[in-house]
Amino acid sequence: MAHRGGSNPMDPHLNKNCNNQPPNKQNYRPPFKQTYSQPPNGILGHAPHNFTPMYKMSNQAQPPPPPNNQTNNTSYKIEDIEERVKNNPNLIIGEIRINPKDYKDCYVPHPDGHSDIYICGTKNRNSALNGDLVLVVINDKTKWKVNKKEMDSNFTSESDDNDGIEQLLANTSITDDPAVKDAKPAAASSCSSPQALLNKDLQPVTCQEASNESRANTSVDANLKRTPQKKDLPGKKYTSIGDLNQDANLQRVLEDRKSVDMYIQRTGKVLLVLEEKHPRKCIGHLGMANIKCVRFNPIDSRIPRLSVPLSECPKEYLQRPEDFSRVLFVAKILNQNATGTLTLGSLLQCLGESGDIETETKGILIENDIDESEFPDSVTDSLPIDCSKPWTVPKEEYSNRRDLTKQCIFTIDPASARDLDDAVSCEILEEGLYEVGVHIADVSYFLKEATSLDKIAASRATSVYLTQRVIPMLPQILCEKLCSLNPNEPRLTFSVIWHINDKAEIVNEWFGRSIINSCAKLSYDHAQGFINDPSHEYTEEQLPPITGYSINDIKNRILTLNKIACILRDKRFEGGALRLDKVKLQWLLNNETSLPMGYFVYERRESNQLIEEFMLLANMAVAHRIHKSFPEKCLLRRHPEPQTRMIDSLNDFCRTTNIEMDITSAGAIHRSLLQHSGDDDEYSLARLQVLIAKCSKPMKLAQYFCSGTISDKNEYRHYALNVPLYTHFTSPIRRYADVIVHRLLAAALGYTPPIQQTEREMEKQAQHCNDKKTASKRAQELSCEIFLAAFIQASGPLYEKGMVMAILDHSFDVYILRLGVVKRVYCNKLDLHSHTAFKRKRLPMLRLQWKENEHIKESVNQEIGIFTLVKCILQGDSEPLKWLAMITHPEL
Repeated sequence: MAHRGGSNPMDPHLNKNCNNQPPNKQNYRPPFKQTYSQPPNGILGHAPHNFTPMYKMSNQAQPPPPPNNQTNNTSYKIEDIEERVKNNPNLIIGEIRINPKDYKDCYVPHPDGHSDIYICGTKNRNSALNGDLVLVVINDKTKWKVNKKEMDSNFTSESDDNDGIEQLLANTSITDDPAVKDAKPAAASSCSSPQALLNKDLQPVTCQEASNESRANTSVDANLKRTPQKKDLPGKKYTSIGDLNQDANLQRVLEDRKSVDMYIQRTGKVLLVLEEKHPRKCIGHLGMANIKCVRFNPIDSRIPRLSVPLSECPKEYLQRPEDFSRVLFVAKILNQNATGTLTLGSLLQCLGESGDIETETKGILIENDIDESEFPDSVTDSLPIDCSKPWTVPKEEYSNRRDLTKQCIFTIDPASARDLDDAVSCEILEEGLYEVGVHIADVSYFLKEATSLDKIAASRATSVYLTQRVIPMLPQILCEKLCSLNPNEPRLTFSVIWHINDKAEIVNEWFGRSIINSCAKLSYDHAQGFINDPSHEYTEEQLPPITGYSINDIKNRILTLNKIACILRDKRFEGGALRLDKVKLQWLLNNETSLPMGYFVYERRESNQLIEEFMLLANMAVAHRIHKSFPEKCLLRRHPEPQTRMIDSLNDFCRTTNIEMDITSAGAIHRSLLQHSGDDDEYSLARLQVLIAKCSKPMKLAQYFCSGTISDKNEYRHYALNVPLYTHFTSPIRRYADVIVHRLLAAALGYTPPIQQTEREMEKQAQHCNDKKTASKRAQELSCEIFLAAFIQASGPLYEKGMVMAILDHSFDVYILRLGVVKRVYCNKLDLHSHTAFKRKRLPMLRLQWKENEHIKESVNQEIGIFTLVKCILQGDSEPLKWLAMITHPEL
């Protein structure tokens, strides 16, 4: 699976057991220990996992185990640890991120929202894998990371009277710094032991004490004694405050809070892995072997190399290892033996040939822990219907619900959609007053709480939309038949109906269970046709079947809905909302081979925005309704503000590049981007795309949460939408969070008893939905990546225009404008004599000296900077499903 990560350096401990030559020192990768930090006397120690070699891969989905509130250690519940963390500002809990381009760089977001805690090296992450929930202790301030290169470069630039002077960047290693070579050990942190940290005096800390300590630990004293120290962290590769003895630039930084934020980053180490969110499965190739073990080389560079038993490998492997060089296998990462030094693994299965799209897709699903197995036949037993007979709406439901089957209600979806979970309606009540309805499939009628099918749906949490197929959250009988709002079939729904005037002001609203009978299944193209040319007379052959109403009936309602939606949209953005639209590719696939034949850029048109506005309106209305009834136990969706450090960095970038951007709020960012979208020349349009990509980087992911678990109501807010309360209600066929919200709304309206889940159980499910949504998004992106690689390898080279958006010493990142992807271009891949990194007015630059060729007889210099337009060549790589980007000679 060559599309993810690169090759991993050798593990010398594995070499020792497999009689292989020691690795090159430059490629050395320390072993990834699978033992947890073990405090004395077993305090907060981890129980060993009893993995069974060669797992049996079931072809049917299994209900998940009952929720467990304990961590993976047997001594403490996570609630106890959370309580300790509240009383100790040096401890934080968060999900760890490992840099896929350098596995030694890891980050955990600090709850204060200011910046990440930097975790350096495999030992300091203490066996945690990407995405795991970890307990981190913040290091002593002398060990905090200093961005010395950037600090020295910028201060040197600022001290020069001539802003045009070019500052060459030194590419020296940190180990060349005399302050590091002559360093002496610093005093150990007062909180170095896990036991001491979690049991410190076993006394509660007062709010005032915690506040004082927190302030002390999140600011740097200008008079802090910087004791020279050696690189006491194993594998430490950064410059710390303690490394810089009497450094003038650092002293200037420590005296200025803004400079501290810019050049200094807090560091820490992982004490415990509280929850193993990473599936502990990986995809890779078999490597060197001896009579006992085989090295397993994961494709994901964030995962350590494994030692798997030879007995689990194909029998022919020792005799003909070259036959398996392109074969992908799945391995399980096991805990390390108590006395062993290896990261042990167990081989699960052979996937197939690398480079095959279906094989690669299976690998994506396994690594992201996405269940694609068939639903067991028994799950239909929990449905409140007889599946052996055609289903119709029971008569008693007509007396329990609002009958809307005689109204003009229709769906608008992508042309290929089969799970239709939302419909809209619009009636004119009187001049200037309309009744607008959003009608959502009532999945909760069929999916009863705590049934076997409900547990499977809760485990999957979301449907996964890959390039070539969909992995549904619910079985086909529900998502495409009983729940889908198919035309001319009465269906059970949950409706939100408003009385709205012609200023898009809500006069009245109603929530309730209903029954609808959709009169038409329209696509976005059909609706857009009505909007683009209202006077056009359509024939019946040009549209899908319409039951009970004329074409004009449908068209007039769409035009009215669009008029209201446009006003709602304008009000949202005037009120401070933000939307960052990035390029999204859609693929044309061969019907027989499913290979890509071409692509087009997905275009968001007014018809898409029409549906979006009313879905947003329904989600906000339901959020307020369920929160009113269950203020301490409702499932909401919040979007935290961007990380302060990253937004400050964006602000600094805009100032340096002379771009007028107000980043003080979501609305300010939106208005600033609008100012840059007025020009339609090639350079301005390209720069706008790069700015959108830059603005997207600091944004955090929106998250589901249970209201009772967050005390500060200000943290409920949705940053991008700029609203106080928001949730997901409109897609219960493909999102389990929406199912929970439907149950909450039913209870709030008195249809059902209150939901059975406790606050903590709901929060646990909310976090699971967050994890699965992230995994689904990642799988979707990777699926698009392998199809793009396959297309480039089959049809390349492609010639595309791009714009430089980041400069490094030996490479630069280019935003491919038509594809909406960022690709790194390496200088050593270009036909250059040399390349030089330098700075001009604090902006990183590269000077490329191109070689002569048959067309150009002289060497040519080219300067590359941020926002430089370049011509790109995209071509396949030698590895399966990988591609390279290069730029052409500036005079060709």
